[in-house]
Amino acid sequence: MSKPRFLFAALSLMAAGCSPAAPVVDGNPENPLEAAARDRGVVQETRAEPTGVFERRHDLGRDALCIAPAAGGDYRFALTAAYGPGLLCQGQGTLTDNGGEWTFRFAGKSGCSFSAQEENDELRLPGALPEACAKLCPNRASISGLRLPRASWGKEDAVRARFARADGTPGVDCAN
Repeated sequence: MSKPRFLFAALSLMAAGCSPAAPVVDGNPENPLEAAARDRGVVQETRAEPTGVFERRHDLGRDALCIAPAAGGDYRFALTAAYGPGLLCQGQGTLTDNGGEWTFRFAGKSGCSFSAQEENDELRLPGALPEACAKLCPNRASISGLRLPRASWGKEDAVRARFARADGTPGVDCAN
């Protein structure tokens, strides 16, 4: 290696060692990429409310949930889960935020309500749901244990989300 290249490499390494230390969060150094993403609203540390869109695409279709504010401090939601051509679970209703635990109540499905929590930007529905929730799905499909990663924190995204029925006609949404 020539002297100028060696000198440049040595100076570069020394300068890198002089860069400011990474911020410390809860006693651990913070990843600068995560800090920048949080500063720009791409990632959020904690959720003050459940508003947004959760979505997962897979070989059999799309599983999605939108949650938007409703009158009275509650929220409205719409959910769809695909299990192949013509096999689609759908429902909508109201959601209550009980300090981080969300209670889902499906409209028109008396007795179909359950609680779930968002953990690490993913919503995990319980593995066992009330019998009344079976009416959300055809045949023996179920939304039990459904896992949905958060795709958005925006109210606008939630209100724009539209979930078609298995036949392609308009289905459930969070716009109402």
